[in-house]
Amino acid sequence: MRLRSTICALATPPGEGGIAVVRLSGPDAYAIGAKVFVPIHKGKSVLNARGYTALFGHYLLDGQEMDETVALFYRAPHSYTGEDVIELSVHGGSAMADGLQQALIAAGAVPAAPGEFTRRALENGRMSLTQAEAVMEIISAGSRQGAALAKRALDGRLAREAEGIRKTLQSLAAHLTAWIDYPEEDVPELAPAELKETLQQQKTLLDGWVDSYNAGAVLRHGVDCVLLGRPNVGKSTLLNLLAGFDRAIVTPVAGTTRDVVEQAVQLGEIRLNLFDTAGVRGEEEADAIEAEGIRRSWKKLEEAGLVLAVFDAGAPVTDADIEIARRCEGRPALAIFNKQDLAADGSQFDESLLTPYFRNVIRLCARDADSLAPLTRAVAALLGTAKLDPNAAGLINQRQLAAATAARDAVGEAIAAVDAGFGLDAAGVCIEDALRALADLTGEDATEAVIDEVFSTFCVGK
Repeated sequence: MRLRSTICALATPPGEGGIAVVRLSGPDAYAIGAKVFVPIHKGKSVLNARGYTALFGHYLLDGQEMDETVALFYRAPHSYTGEDVIELSVHGGSAMADGLQQALIAAGAVPAAPGEFTRRALENGRMSLTQAEAVMEIISAGSRQGAALAKRALDGRLAREAEGIRKTLQSLAAHLTAWIDYPEEDVPELAPAELKETLQQQKTLLDGWVDSYNAGAVLRHGVDCVLLGRPNVGKSTLLNLLAGFDRAIVTPVAGTTRDVVEQAVQLGEIRLNLFDTAGVRGEEEADAIEAEGIRRSWKKLEEAGLVLAVFDAGAPVTDADIEIARRCEGRPALAIFNKQDLAADGSQFDESLLTPYFRNVIRLCARDADSLAPLTRAVAALLGTAKLDPNAAGLINQRQLAAATAARDAVGEAIAAVDAGFGLDAAGVCIEDALRALADLTGEDATEAVIDEVFSTFCVGK
């Protein structure tokens, strides 16, 4: 059985670095560690090492002293996995780390599978499924605020709030069951108004989780953002401003950008995966190469999670501008009226032709670094990240979103049943559906297949 084995893996990224850490976990961790690690002080012993202590020494490979090593000791159940754990630190680089793993395997350890340390923590009761999922979210977070969102799930906030909702719904279900199934008993009837109020309170909590999911995902992983506009409206200049260096070639010649230029940038707390596209204009004006670039521009618009549509405020609105605006309607798109320094009084730029298609507009000069602050605020407002409560629990993946949505919808159906006068038994059925969805969310009833899917995204060593 896998849990009875003792596993080892590199816990730090492979390659050159100051140190490399190899983690050892399982029932024989101390016995295997004693075969490989030799303390520099002769009176010290791995087998007798207390938890939360460290020893300095070296490790042996085929009986030969290889490298200086620091060993950190954790005794079950007070470790990450809930098992006996030893973490061995050697000099960075693949040679010493690979040699240490080879020595541990020769001494009886087996290589860890992806996510196996965290999976053992789950199976040993050290964390819930939502906390286990938060581990990889923290590792892959694209910003400090995104990491903080995942950290709240790791702290168990989501699991605790889900448990609070579950207990409330379970109490309602028990009351309804007793009242329906045992009419001969003196069980007081639950007033519909009281039932509805309690259900609405739980739905409000679930609504908050579901509604904030997309904004949280943006903070954790960033968003694909397309820069769209006619030739020479300033898209490449804006890209260079966001990147902080000359990433794209900027010239007064129309059609300079003929293919999609990619660049990752940090805008406040949001990582933008920027795609600067070819300038969009009428097909009759474009040659074959530019026409292909325009086709790719429209394709990126369809795929993007954020559209920055750039318009030249110093020139009249064209049919191409209106076509761009029309295609942005209903999308997470921000209109940028660029070249405000050239928009003199009496300009023929009629922004009223464009604003109806966008949720928000911003006026700036892409050559001016002071434009970054209002752009940052506008993007955060558009994507909803500005409204996120930094202390609230949140969903961190699609599995959790699906379960929370199912629970929210079931509670909504219970409220609708009460409003329609279908009887308390109908509301009880809906509440049971919500309880099953909450159990799916927390992993209380998770199948082996679901757990396998969760840990399929983990890296080795975690």
